[in-house]
Amino acid sequence: MMRLQGKHVVCLVDHEFEDLELWYPIIRLREEGAKVMLAGPEKGAQYTGKYGVPATADLSYDELDADRFDGVLVPGGWAPDKIRRSPEVQSFIRAMDEANKPIGQICHAGWVLISAHILRGRKVTSTPGIKDDMTNAGAEWVDEAVVVDGNLVSSRRPPDLAPYAKAFADVLAQG
Repeated sequence: MMRLQGKHVVCLVDHEFEDLELWYPIIRLREEGAKVMLAGPEKGAQYTGKYGVPATADLSYDELDADRFDGVLVPGGWAPDKIRRSPEVQSFIRAMDEANKPIGQICHAGWVLISAHILRGRKVTSTPGIKDDMTNAGAEWVDEAVVVDGNLVSSRRPPDLAPYAKAFADVLAQG
């Protein structure tokens, strides 16, 4: 039996996501047996990554329910600046955090966690470009490939994907 069999994860998506930061963790989790769905502003809509790779939303943001998922992934790119504006996403991220369920964020995805107001007192990393945003939200920012702070798994950029995806899978497997 694969260690993530029976786990349900949702990955948030919108146009201009970082293609590798979306697909690499999804493939890694599916290889270990997790069911991973995509949620976007509109169910069934196709969203295009920065490098042209498409992704189709299985769910809309208004269908997100923390009781339905064991973890959530937020890819980077420019999509997080759009994703963060959704009240449904903000509420969902807060509910996942309150339930101590794994939240993975990489690169610019920290913006979504900032808008959900869950970073105060947390240790995180991100792309250095949003370091000030993260610290202004009350987080302790460090320059490391991956940082795990309880249920929160953060990473900097595509070259860090291997340790990021492994760390997220490890945290998900513990829950």
